[in-house]
Amino acid sequence: MDENVLRVAIVDPDDISRASMKNMLLGVESLWLEADCSRYEFFIDVLDQATPDIAIVSLDADPVKGLSLIQQVSRQLPTCAVLAVSGSQEGSLILQAMRNGAREFLNFPLHLEDILAALDRVRSTPPSMVAGSTMTRIRSSRVIAVAGVEGGVGCTSLAVNLACMLASHKSNSVTILDLDLSLGDADVWLDLLPDYTIQDLAENIQRIDYSLLKRSLTRHECGAYLLPRPVQMSDRNSVNGEVLKRVISLFKSTFSHLILDLSKNYGELEMAALDSADTILLLTQLDLPGLRNVVRLNQFFDEYEGINDKVRVILNRMGIEETQISMSKAKETIDREIFCQLPNDYQAMVDSRNNGVPLMQQAPKARITKAIEAIAEVFHEGEPGEEMPKKPKKGLFSFLSNG
Repeated sequence: MDENVLRVAIVDPDDISRASMKNMLLGVESLWLEADCSRYEFFIDVLDQATPDIAIVSLDADPVKGLSLIQQVSRQLPTCAVLAVSGSQEGSLILQAMRNGAREFLNFPLHLEDILAALDRVRSTPPSMVAGSTMTRIRSSRVIAVAGVEGGVGCTSLAVNLACMLASHKSNSVTILDLDLSLGDADVWLDLLPDYTIQDLAENIQRIDYSLLKRSLTRHECGAYLLPRPVQMSDRNSVNGEVLKRVISLFKSTFSHLILDLSKNYGELEMAALDSADTILLLTQLDLPGLRNVVRLNQFFDEYEGINDKVRVILNRMGIEETQISMSKAKETIDREIFCQLPNDYQAMVDSRNNGVPLMQQAPKARITKAIEAIAEVFHEGEPGEEMPKKPKKGLFSFLSNG
């Protein structure tokens, strides 16, 4: 089994609530339901045979037996993390469950968002606290926002092709969120006709479960999923920053990579996306308008804690024309290192877009394909961790000066 998957076992004598938990967990790509049990007395034997990472214990059928079971599991199987669930909110029950060794306490009725968030917290526990557990090897989900300094700079082409290349690795599960709610066209780049959009998810956010989450997505043959923008422009206001963060939290616990294709508005929705992202790929070209806007966005992002630390600048369409702007002057001006450069490969990109076929299929040997493949490998293998150098601020037009 993939080491990135958490193995879960549940015990609940109540058939209805146990079936509800099973339905919620089944199919979540980051989870494997190893076993379910209807008797507290048999659960230790089940765990001995199944050796799961997570044991979910429902307390409502018999709180005394359930609490005793939590203590027994914690003592005998220290590498198995216990989650307690109950319809009761009594402080004494919660306190006793935690004292007996429960790592999390969740209330019925369970919501997918809550249980996935709890599993994510357990997943991120330092190895020293769960020595020997396979959970210490679980890879976290990675959220990558693709943003531009102006329209037409190539954000959607990078977002779509990066997602497809990441999805080509069997160990990855990848979703694209088209967050240009007015004029997004990620579906066109993939030649898809989605049945559902981000609007459908937003309107049902209070009752969302994994089944609805998965039905909302359209799968491309490369393996990447897409959640497109609303069909009608008048529906774009149905998604706000708070709703978006809830949607992202669901995807983070279900997919290994989430690619956010942003609009250029940099309003509430975009800033919520940037705040949720682990990495921000900021696209520009090596020209005066683009570099000017990098500086402006640097200044704007400084107003939001942590945003600028996540930015990686990408120079797109390199070689499109002669320029008087040297690379050293450009880096000095924007006060950042350049994460990477993408070559201008007009014909390959146009053919890919017009045919609705990703670059890795349309033009596998093209320079632009190889360049995006290199980015995909970075995010497949690990997070780019280089610190951006801090340099003295320069004038906006300093790259035009001599010296």
